[in-house]
Amino acid sequence: MSTAATSRTELRDLYVSETARIQQEFAETGNGPAAIAARTALVEKVLLRLWDEVICSGRGDLKDFGLVALGGFGRSALFPHSDVDILFLHADRSTESELRDPIRVFCQELWDLRMKLGPTTRTLAECDHFDPQNVEFTISLLDCRHLAGDSELFERLHEKILPKFFVREGNYIIQQLAEVTRSRHAKYGNTVFHLEPNIKEAPGGLRDYNVACWMALLSGLDQERRWPAAEALLPDSTQKLLPALQFLTSVRTFLHYRQGRDDNMLAWESQDEAAARHIGLGDSTHLDAAGWMRIYFRHARALHYECLRLLESVPAARSSLYRHFQNWRSRLSNADFSVVDGLIYLQQPSAVRDPELLFRIFSFAAHHGLKPALSTETRIQQNLSALAEAPPSGAESWRYLHSVLVEPHAAEALRAMHSLGLLTILLPELKLIDSLVVRDFYHRFTVDEHSFLAIECLHRARQANSEWDQRYGRLLEELERPELLYLALLLHDVGKGVPGESHLVTGLEIAQKCMQRLELDEAGRETISFLIASHLEISATLRRDIYDPGTIQAFCDKVGTPERLKMLALLTYADIKAVNPEALTPWKAENVWQLYIAAWNRLNRTADQRVHSESEQDESVARLHALVPHSAKKLKSFLEGLPKRYLRTFRAEEILQHLELAGHLAADPVQLYLVRGRHWYELSVVTKDRPFLFAKIAGALAAWGMNIVKADAFSNAAGVVVDTFYFTDRFRTLELNMPEWDRFKLSVSDVLTGEVDLDRLLGERVRSDAKNAAKVKIETRVEFDDESSAGSTLVQVVAQDRLGLLHRIASRFSHHGCNIEIALIDTEGQMAIDVFYLTSNANKLSTHKYEELKADLLEELQAA
Repeated sequence: MSTAATSRTELRDLYVSETARIQQEFAETGNGPAAIAARTALVEKVLLRLWDEVICSGRGDLKDFGLVALGGFGRSALFPHSDVDILFLHADRSTESELRDPIRVFCQELWDLRMKLGPTTRTLAECDHFDPQNVEFTISLLDCRHLAGDSELFERLHEKILPKFFVREGNYIIQQLAEVTRSRHAKYGNTVFHLEPNIKEAPGGLRDYNVACWMALLSGLDQERRWPAAEALLPDSTQKLLPALQFLTSVRTFLHYRQGRDDNMLAWESQDEAAARHIGLGDSTHLDAAGWMRIYFRHARALHYECLRLLESVPAARSSLYRHFQNWRSRLSNADFSVVDGLIYLQQPSAVRDPELLFRIFSFAAHHGLKPALSTETRIQQNLSALAEAPPSGAESWRYLHSVLVEPHAAEALRAMHSLGLLTILLPELKLIDSLVVRDFYHRFTVDEHSFLAIECLHRARQANSEWDQRYGRLLEELERPELLYLALLLHDVGKGVPGESHLVTGLEIAQKCMQRLELDEAGRETISFLIASHLEISATLRRDIYDPGTIQAFCDKVGTPERLKMLALLTYADIKAVNPEALTPWKAENVWQLYIAAWNRLNRTADQRVHSESEQDESVARLHALVPHSAKKLKSFLEGLPKRYLRTFRAEEILQHLELAGHLAADPVQLYLVRGRHWYELSVVTKDRPFLFAKIAGALAAWGMNIVKADAFSNAAGVVVDTFYFTDRFRTLELNMPEWDRFKLSVSDVLTGEVDLDRLLGERVRSDAKNAAKVKIETRVEFDDESSAGSTLVQVVAQDRLGLLHRIASRFSHHGCNIEIALIDTEGQMAIDVFYLTSNANKLSTHKYEELKADLLEELQAA
């Protein structure tokens, strides 16, 4: 074996053994910064050895050529599977041809080591040329570091060319960097709060820290015309961000080793393992995954906030349109504050010692949609300790809060107050839910952010484009004391920060003590106590038949007054909307509004007696007769035996469509009508009643991969069934393939007539779906209620949401001879909450029957 081959083998062995040693040390210590520093040193050692053996071999000391580290390698922050970015720097083109082959061999050797090398070759002149199509390379030069070769050449690059280059092109680079950053944030919904965050690219990730450093560096270069001293960069923030940087560094290192690649997604399973291994904690503190993620979100929030502050404070980072708009806002300046580029500056910085002026900053910001400038925030932070030692009195605290809550941009002002530590001085109770994670794969945000977002949803409803949002916006304007609703939203989930069975009970106790401290009047305390205690009441009522007068009456008895009804409807709207972007489906928004209207009419029945008159059904039938005067006999026969709820559920055109379908049953025993709505598909099935009918329809839809969001089941005296299923098309099968509509309807029909084996059809889909393991385990519960309905037994099934669940439940009902009168389908994350109104032989279920049914359901659903 040649000397060169032996050397390469030794180098490979060194790289492999040292890489394994670094990984083992990390496994023992969890120290991410130490691991990336060790890997940087190892890679540098390998590169320098190859440089001597390949590049310098027989050439002595090279002049006019050097090796430069870029990006993360330049920052000495090489993660286990990060790219190794290097620059082969030539003084000019005279050395390029001579070194082309050695450079190729050099790179090939590194690739053979399975190193993710990112090589670039440039001359000094090319480094002084800005390429708008390759801003990434330009930014990587901000972190350049000399590795080998002509040090004087690197000195010319680093000390002469780059400072002038960045001063000359700095504004454009900052604008591009800001644009890329804002686009990246938008890709992740402009929030740090993700169930499975990307800890590099998502808001609050390591990239935000890099951006903050780059912005500060470019700003420093622009001011000093040379590289600013390291200690001058982020002087007020570096110390605060250091724990966040160390934590995220350890987490990213852990993810790279766990996944065996450059994978920065902090997935559900990774969170469990990271918490168990105390990653980023530096001690043996035992935390569950939720507690560990709480620490992650606090760090991510700090990094993201700092990044946003720098984006706002560096003028070059703003577009011309943005600056024009903010310059218009500058007219808002007054005796206390000056407004420049949308930022609030203090006219007299020392005046911030006055709590009155300090909190007026945030009511001013909440009113106009502004943000405190960096200097203003620094002044506030300098006075925090004094304010914490002598906080405002209860009445003063409420006055300051009130002045912020009612303003249109209250949520942003509250977030700023929270990040600075001001909000918890006024409301110490919020410390319980600071960055608190609800790990149920349904709530997208931490509990404190959820509360801010709920307040934001209400304020934004006034100017929303959606008709549903506008309705709630108009309702908000009718409130006599909206500030009580906003305070209720701030406090409604504080009980989640205390271990216990019911966060409602705990939260109410905490809120009542808080309101007593704030010296709220008795009427205000009673209203807020009601809202917090009842904030789940509408969601619970929606799992009952809201067309049943008894359901509405029971709900009204709990609500009491029209004003409370308005506030509870608004709180529910905001509470659900703030869970995650998909939580408030159009169906759920419609049902909340229908419940509100029904309850409003009942509470104010003297104002509109006609809505509740017993002739309502007769009036509905009369309107239908007027539309089809020649089919009065058929219509009467079709409607005979259908419940009143049927007339309230469907529009006249839909009822006549059902009538027409029923008229064709003699020719085809299964009549189907499929239509695509704005948010889902609607399948109406009109056929003769038969065992397992509802279950088979649900199974056929599941076999096609459809997600059922709602279902209605009705039958008349003649045994004609009208079942309507509302579903979303998970795989866009119907959306992308119009011919599939006919095949889909034929498939459903064949299942109902027995032409197709449903078990085989469904089994294929279930097997293909089995790889999608549940993130959260839901305990199966089956509850019966014989009180809520005069004619049916209610069965509520809470179970793991999965393909074919509704089919399996309905099959068990049919097996026990139960008829589904109403089906109310709901899903929260990975938890299905389905309520069914059941009868057996037109009567409620006997105690014996529902005990048998409960045991059967539990066995069926827990076996999966």
